[in-house]
Amino acid sequence: MAGKSNDPQTQERVLAVRSVLEALNGPWHKRAMQVFLVIVLAHWAEHILQAYQVYVMGWPRGHSHGGLGLFFPWLVKSELLHYGYALVMLVGLALLRPAFVGLARRWWNVALAIQIWHHLEHALLFGQALTGDNLFGSPVPISLLQVVVPRVELHLFYNAAVFVPMVMGMLYHIYPKRGEALSLGCNCYTSKRANTESL
Repeated sequence: MAGKSNDPQTQERVLAVRSVLEALNGPWHKRAMQVFLVIVLAHWAEHILQAYQVYVMGWPRGHSHGGLGLFFPWLVKSELLHYGYALVMLVGLALLRPAFVGLARRWWNVALAIQIWHHLEHALLFGQALTGDNLFGSPVPISLLQVVVPRVELHLFYNAAVFVPMVMGMLYHIYPKRGEALSLGCNCYTSKRANTESL
């Protein structure tokens, strides 16, 4: 059959990937969500600290780089770091999505859709940093919406816009509404709260 590989090594790799994806959305889902949430919260803390440095401490924007930037300013100025995080968020939302059902899936999809745009904005910034050709004659890499919203506020907004529906999805996943089907094999909800009765 055209398009299918008969190579045993390729088939083994495909089976291994499927096995990991099934485990991530089955018995490992709860732990994977917890790890993902810790990563997201650490990033959130950086953005909130950066906003605190700008608005409360009165630091110039060029010197307000959050906690990590206090020790590694060169790293925080790197578009690679920001793009890498946007990619981790995108991959995490996509990989953990299959275990979400019903209302939880709808909220998770909203977070994923917003993160796709956020990732594209960071890809645009990273591309400019690599080529040295900045949009709109800007002296520094600039994203599309950054033309009207300053970078600190824009990325604080993006992270909030992804975080809120992501958390809603997690809550509806862990505590599903009455009558909603539960994800098979996933151990995220507690048996006391899980309810498959019809309304």
